[in-house]
Amino acid sequence: MPSKSLVSFSLSICSVMLLGSPVLSQAQSQLPYWTKATSPTVARQELYPEVLNNKIYVVGGLLSPNTGFSAHFESYDPVKDTWTVLRPLPEARHHITLSAVNGLLYGIGGFTGGFPDWRAQPTMFIYNPSSNTWTQGTDLPVARAEGISAVVDNKVYLIGGRVRATENARLFNDHIDSVRNEVFDPITKRWSSLANASTPRNSAASAVIDGKIYVVGGRKFSKNADGTARQVNVANLEVYDPNLNRWQTRSPMPQARGGLAATSHLGKLYVFGGEQWVPEQKVFAESWVYDPKTDKWETLPPLPTPRHGLGASAVGNRIFVFGGGTKTGGNAATTSHEVLVLPTNGAIP
Repeated sequence: MPSKSLVSFSLSICSVMLLGSPVLSQAQSQLPYWTKATSPTVARQELYPEVLNNKIYVVGGLLSPNTGFSAHFESYDPVKDTWTVLRPLPEARHHITLSAVNGLLYGIGGFTGGFPDWRAQPTMFIYNPSSNTWTQGTDLPVARAEGISAVVDNKVYLIGGRVRATENARLFNDHIDSVRNEVFDPITKRWSSLANASTPRNSAASAVIDGKIYVVGGRKFSKNADGTARQVNVANLEVYDPNLNRWQTRSPMPQARGGLAATSHLGKLYVFGGEQWVPEQKVFAESWVYDPKTDKWETLPPLPTPRHGLGASAVGNRIFVFGGGTKTGGNAATTSHEVLVLPTNGAIP
């Protein structure tokens, strides 16, 4: 589920006060720590937020129960601690990625339908904040959902996720995991194929650090002998270099998980939450930070509210973590909004 852009600006002391009191019993001098923030206006999960002009945008998602899905669109202002409802998507989607390029937001792919009637879509919707309007963009070469999108040098990369096993696929179980890696150029308005990822997976998370795309976690979908679905989490961390069109494998996460959230801050990768289906159903609170310079993971304070399918975005020295589901599956969407306050130099004690 999905994020992703790092916006370098410093929040004022006044704005810090707007974010509420610490959730944990830590003094504010002991960084990092969690605080609460204003909840989104709608409880949703399977979110892929994006930052544009110092605001966080969230679109679509699954509702509760998971037979419902949404075209709802809103933005969050970290300074004012307020949410603003915007013009909805032209069509409801869940697991739709969101990427910002040159002042516009690109909503790509995603599923239509409530469970189990999920059908991956090829559509691209483009949002212009200045006019609060959506327009139709260039369709994907292949319909896709539950992948990750990332922006490097003003181009949008879409990696992994699930594609239809057949053209007429219309159910959750009629899709398969993909290693597809494609890039969209907003200037030419064309999609191009690139080096495939090493691991086919869905429900991974990603962030961009120093011009490279870090893809972490997720799960692999397969079918049991009786036709039921089996989803096994992966811990893989793979890094894609767009300049070299090359993948590299780095140290895996300490714990495999799907449906997690990720973002970057000062050259490090931060991951939160997630879920697992086997060997037992579980929703995670554990959070970690990865340093590409040392190729090592460190433990962060756990999420106050364990969840999966959540969104995470970094603005200033804060990571805003919102929405998601508090139980495995799609029937426990929440409006929880919690903020991890980090040291201004990015160092984790």
